[in-house]
Amino acid sequence: MLKKTFLLITLIATLLVPGCKKKPDKKSELLIYCGITMIRPMKEIAEIIEKKNNCIIKIAKGASGNLLQSLKINKLGDLYLPGSETYMQKCKADGLLIGAPLLVGYNQAAMMVAKGNPKKVKANLDELLKPEYTIVLGNPETGSIGKETQKILSKKGIEKSAYKKALYFTTDSKDLTKAIRDRKADIVINWRAISCQRENNTFLEALGISEKYATKKKLLIGLLKFSKNKKTASKFIDYACSPKGRKIFKKHGFQ
Repeated sequence: MLKKTFLLITLIATLLVPGCKKKPDKKSELLIYCGITMIRPMKEIAEIIEKKNNCIIKIAKGASGNLLQSLKINKLGDLYLPGSETYMQKCKADGLLIGAPLLVGYNQAAMMVAKGNPKKVKANLDELLKPEYTIVLGNPETGSIGKETQKILSKKGIEKSAYKKALYFTTDSKDLTKAIRDRKADIVINWRAISCQRENNTFLEALGISEKYATKKKLLIGLLKFSKNKKTASKFIDYACSPKGRKIFKKHGFQ
Protein backbone atom coordinates (compact mmCIF):
# COMPACT_ATOMS: atom_id res chain seq x y z
CA MET A 1 0.00 0.00 0.00
CA LEU A 2 2.81 2.41 0.93
CA LYS A 3 4.62 1.52 -2.29
CA LYS A 4 1.51 2.29 -4.39
CA THR A 5 0.99 5.61 -2.56
CA PHE A 6 4.63 6.60 -3.21
CA LEU A 7 4.34 5.81 -6.92
CA LEU A 8 1.13 7.88 -7.20
CA ILE A 9 2.70 10.88 -5.45
CA THR A 10 5.76 10.61 -7.68
CA LEU A 11 3.58 10.58 -10.82
CA ILE A 12 1.59 13.62 -9.69
CA ALA A 13 4.78 15.51 -8.82
CA THR A 14 6.22 14.72 -12.25
CA LEU A 15 3.14 16.12 -14.02
CA LEU A 16 3.34 19.31 -11.97
CA VAL A 17 6.99 20.06 -12.80
CA PRO A 18 6.95 23.16 -15.09
CA GLY A 19 9.83 21.87 -17.18
CA CYS A 20 7.78 18.91 -18.28
CA LYS A 21 4.98 20.97 -19.84
CA LYS A 22 4.80 20.86 -23.62
CA LYS A 23 6.27 24.04 -25.05
CA PRO A 24 4.04 25.95 -27.48
CA ASP A 25 5.06 25.70 -31.11
CA LYS A 26 7.27 28.58 -32.22
CA LYS A 27 5.56 30.82 -34.76
CA SER A 28 7.14 30.97 -38.18
CA GLU A 29 8.43 34.38 -39.25
CA LEU A 30 8.51 36.19 -42.57
CA LEU A 31 10.75 39.11 -43.49
CA ILE A 32 9.50 41.24 -46.36
CA TYR A 33 11.50 43.97 -48.12
CA CYS A 34 8.97 46.58 -49.23
CA GLY A 35 9.38 49.86 -51.10
CA ILE A 36 8.12 52.60 -48.81
CA THR A 37 5.24 53.67 -51.07
CA MET A 38 3.53 50.26 -50.74
CA ILE A 39 3.90 49.92 -46.98
CA ARG A 40 0.23 50.53 -46.12
CA PRO A 41 -1.40 47.82 -48.27
CA MET A 42 1.39 45.41 -47.35
CA LYS A 43 0.83 45.95 -43.63
CA GLU A 44 -2.88 45.35 -44.07
CA ILE A 45 -2.29 42.11 -45.94
CA ALA A 46 0.36 41.07 -43.39
CA GLU A 47 -2.19 41.34 -40.57
CA ILE A 48 -4.56 39.03 -42.47
CA ILE A 49 -1.86 36.46 -43.21
CA GLU A 50 -0.61 36.52 -39.59
CA LYS A 51 -4.08 35.64 -38.31
CA LYS A 52 -4.72 32.96 -40.94
CA ASN A 53 -1.35 31.24 -40.61
CA ASN A 54 -0.38 31.93 -36.99
CA CYS A 55 2.88 33.57 -38.03
CA ILE A 56 4.83 36.78 -37.45
CA ILE A 57 5.55 39.10 -40.37
CA LYS A 58 8.23 41.77 -40.25
CA ILE A 59 8.45 44.41 -42.97
CA ALA A 60 11.68 46.24 -43.82
CA LYS A 61 10.64 49.44 -45.58
CA GLY A 62 12.72 51.99 -47.46
CA ALA A 63 14.04 53.03 -50.84
CA SER A 64 13.80 50.08 -53.24
CA GLY A 65 17.43 50.30 -54.35
CA ASN A 66 18.72 50.41 -50.79
CA LEU A 67 16.55 47.41 -49.89
CA LEU A 68 17.93 45.43 -52.82
CA GLN A 69 21.49 46.10 -51.67
CA SER A 70 20.55 45.08 -48.13
CA LEU A 71 19.02 41.74 -49.07
CA LYS A 72 21.93 40.96 -51.41
CA ILE A 73 24.45 41.56 -48.64
CA ASN A 74 22.56 39.94 -45.76
CA LYS A 75 21.04 37.04 -47.75
CA LEU A 76 18.07 37.02 -45.40
CA GLY A 77 14.37 37.44 -45.98
CA ASP A 78 11.45 35.91 -47.80
CA LEU A 79 9.79 38.44 -50.14
CA TYR A 80 10.73 41.56 -52.10
CA LEU A 81 8.33 44.22 -53.41
CA PRO A 82 10.14 47.19 -54.98
CA GLY A 83 8.44 50.29 -56.37
CA SER A 84 9.93 49.73 -59.81
CA GLU A 85 10.08 46.69 -62.08
CA THR A 86 13.70 47.61 -62.84
CA TYR A 87 14.80 46.61 -59.35
CA MET A 88 12.96 43.31 -59.63
CA GLN A 89 14.74 42.65 -62.93
CA LYS A 90 18.08 43.27 -61.19
CA CYS A 91 17.07 40.95 -58.37
CA LYS A 92 16.19 38.23 -60.90
CA ALA A 93 19.37 38.79 -62.92
CA ASP A 94 21.42 38.28 -59.73
CA GLY A 95 19.76 34.89 -59.22
CA LEU A 96 18.00 35.93 -56.01
CA LEU A 97 14.46 34.82 -56.92
CA ILE A 98 12.58 31.53 -57.00
CA GLY A 99 10.29 31.49 -60.01
CA ALA A 100 8.82 34.55 -61.71
CA PRO A 101 7.63 37.56 -59.69
CA LEU A 102 3.87 38.19 -59.73
CA LEU A 103 1.78 41.31 -60.29
CA VAL A 104 -0.07 43.00 -57.40
CA GLY A 105 -1.01 46.25 -59.17
CA TYR A 106 0.28 49.36 -60.90
CA ASN A 107 1.61 52.73 -59.85
CA GLN A 108 2.21 55.90 -61.85
CA ALA A 109 4.22 59.03 -61.26
CA ALA A 110 2.61 62.47 -60.98
CA MET A 111 3.62 66.04 -60.24
CA MET A 112 2.62 67.07 -56.72
CA VAL A 113 1.91 70.47 -55.23
CA ALA A 114 0.44 71.89 -52.02
CA LYS A 115 -3.28 71.26 -51.42
CA GLY A 116 -5.43 73.62 -53.44
CA ASN A 117 -2.52 74.39 -55.76
CA PRO A 118 -2.03 77.92 -54.32
CA LYS A 119 0.74 78.77 -56.82
CA LYS A 120 -1.41 77.76 -59.79
CA VAL A 121 1.05 75.20 -61.15
CA LYS A 122 -0.09 73.69 -64.45
CA ALA A 123 -0.09 69.95 -65.15
CA ASN A 124 2.88 70.31 -67.47
CA LEU A 125 6.48 69.18 -66.97
CA ASP A 126 7.74 72.53 -68.32
CA GLU A 127 6.58 74.06 -65.04
CA LEU A 128 9.56 72.40 -63.34
CA LEU A 129 11.93 74.78 -65.12
CA LYS A 130 10.12 78.03 -64.33
CA PRO A 131 12.23 80.22 -62.03
CA GLU A 132 9.30 81.08 -59.74
CA TYR A 133 8.91 77.46 -58.61
CA THR A 134 11.20 75.55 -56.26
CA ILE A 135 11.59 71.86 -57.07
CA VAL A 136 12.93 68.83 -55.19
CA LEU A 137 13.64 65.57 -57.03
CA GLY A 138 14.26 61.93 -56.12
CA ASN A 139 17.73 60.44 -56.36
CA PRO A 140 17.82 57.90 -59.24
CA GLU A 141 20.51 55.88 -57.45
CA THR A 142 18.51 55.07 -54.30
CA GLY A 143 14.78 54.80 -54.93
CA SER A 144 12.21 53.77 -57.50
CA ILE A 145 10.65 57.23 -57.80
CA GLY A 146 14.06 58.77 -58.44
CA LYS A 147 14.71 56.27 -61.22
CA GLU A 148 11.25 56.88 -62.70
CA THR A 149 11.72 60.66 -62.50
CA GLN A 150 14.97 60.36 -64.43
CA LYS A 151 13.16 58.44 -67.20
CA ILE A 152 10.36 61.01 -67.35
CA LEU A 153 12.71 64.00 -67.51
CA SER A 154 14.87 62.27 -70.11
CA LYS A 155 11.85 61.55 -72.35
CA LYS A 156 10.81 65.18 -72.04
CA GLY A 157 14.35 66.35 -72.79
CA ILE A 158 14.76 68.41 -69.61
CA GLU A 159 16.78 66.04 -67.41
CA LYS A 160 19.95 68.15 -67.14
CA SER A 161 18.07 71.43 -66.71
CA ALA A 162 15.75 70.04 -64.03
CA TYR A 163 18.57 68.39 -62.06
CA LYS A 164 20.56 71.61 -62.16
CA LYS A 165 17.58 73.60 -60.88
CA ALA A 166 16.59 71.18 -58.08
CA LEU A 167 17.04 72.51 -54.56
CA TYR A 168 18.16 69.07 -53.38
CA PHE A 169 17.64 65.33 -54.00
CA THR A 170 15.80 62.92 -51.71
CA THR A 171 16.20 59.22 -51.01
CA ASP A 172 12.58 58.12 -51.50
CA SER A 173 8.91 59.05 -51.82
CA LYS A 174 8.55 59.75 -48.11
CA ASP A 175 11.12 62.55 -48.24
CA LEU A 176 9.51 64.00 -51.37
CA THR A 177 6.21 64.15 -49.51
CA LYS A 178 7.96 65.84 -46.59
CA ALA A 179 9.38 68.48 -48.96
CA ILE A 180 5.84 69.57 -49.86
CA ARG A 181 4.58 69.35 -46.29
CA ASP A 182 7.48 71.45 -44.97
CA ARG A 183 7.03 73.92 -47.87
CA LYS A 184 10.58 73.44 -49.08
CA ALA A 185 9.30 72.61 -52.56
CA ASP A 186 6.52 73.97 -54.75
CA ILE A 187 6.66 70.93 -57.05
CA VAL A 188 7.93 67.37 -56.72
CA ILE A 189 7.46 64.25 -58.83
CA ASN A 190 6.19 61.37 -56.73
CA TRP A 191 4.10 58.21 -56.99
CA ARG A 192 0.41 59.08 -57.46
CA ALA A 193 -0.70 56.67 -54.70
CA ILE A 194 0.98 58.94 -52.14
CA SER A 195 -1.63 61.64 -52.77
CA CYS A 196 -4.48 59.20 -51.99
CA GLN A 197 -3.25 58.34 -48.51
CA ARG A 198 -5.30 60.05 -45.82
CA GLU A 199 -2.27 61.34 -43.92
CA ASN A 200 -1.09 63.14 -47.06
CA ASN A 201 -4.21 64.27 -48.93
CA THR A 202 -4.83 67.07 -46.45
CA PHE A 203 -1.72 69.00 -47.53
CA LEU A 204 -0.87 67.88 -51.08
CA GLU A 205 -2.51 66.97 -54.36
CA ALA A 206 -1.45 65.35 -57.62
CA LEU A 207 -1.25 66.87 -61.07
CA GLY A 208 -1.28 64.25 -63.80
CA ILE A 209 1.62 63.72 -66.19
CA SER A 210 0.89 62.58 -69.74
CA GLU A 211 1.32 58.82 -70.22
CA LYS A 212 3.64 59.76 -73.05
CA TYR A 213 6.18 60.43 -70.30
CA ALA A 214 4.81 58.73 -67.17
CA THR A 215 3.59 55.24 -68.03
CA LYS A 216 1.93 52.88 -65.57
CA LYS A 217 4.49 50.81 -63.69
CA LYS A 218 4.06 47.20 -62.66
CA LEU A 219 4.36 46.36 -58.97
CA LEU A 220 5.83 42.87 -58.72
CA ILE A 221 6.37 40.73 -55.64
CA GLY A 222 8.95 37.93 -55.68
CA LEU A 223 9.97 34.98 -53.51
CA LEU A 224 13.63 35.16 -52.44
CA LYS A 225 15.80 32.08 -52.88
CA PHE A 226 17.07 32.18 -49.30
CA SER A 227 13.55 32.20 -47.81
CA LYS A 228 13.29 29.90 -44.77
CA ASN A 229 9.48 29.87 -44.86
CA LYS A 230 8.63 29.34 -48.51
CA LYS A 231 5.21 27.82 -47.79
CA THR A 232 3.94 30.79 -45.78
CA ALA A 233 5.66 33.25 -48.12
CA SER A 234 3.85 31.67 -51.07
CA LYS A 235 0.54 32.06 -49.23
CA PHE A 236 1.30 35.76 -48.79
CA ILE A 237 1.99 36.13 -52.52
CA ASP A 238 -1.19 34.23 -53.42
CA TYR A 239 -3.31 36.53 -51.26
CA ALA A 240 -1.60 39.74 -52.40
CA CYS A 241 -2.17 38.82 -56.05
CA SER A 242 -5.77 37.66 -55.53
CA PRO A 243 -8.82 39.89 -56.16
CA LYS A 244 -9.01 40.54 -52.39
CA GLY A 245 -5.36 41.57 -52.24
CA ARG A 246 -5.59 43.82 -55.28
CA LYS A 247 -8.68 45.43 -53.78
CA ILE A 248 -6.56 46.39 -50.77
CA PHE A 249 -3.90 47.89 -53.05
CA LYS A 250 -6.60 49.82 -54.92
CA LYS A 251 -7.96 51.20 -51.66
CA HIS A 252 -4.56 52.71 -50.98
CA GLY A 253 -4.37 54.45 -54.35
CA PHE A 254 -2.75 51.83 -56.59
CA GLN A 255 -4.22 50.99 -59.97
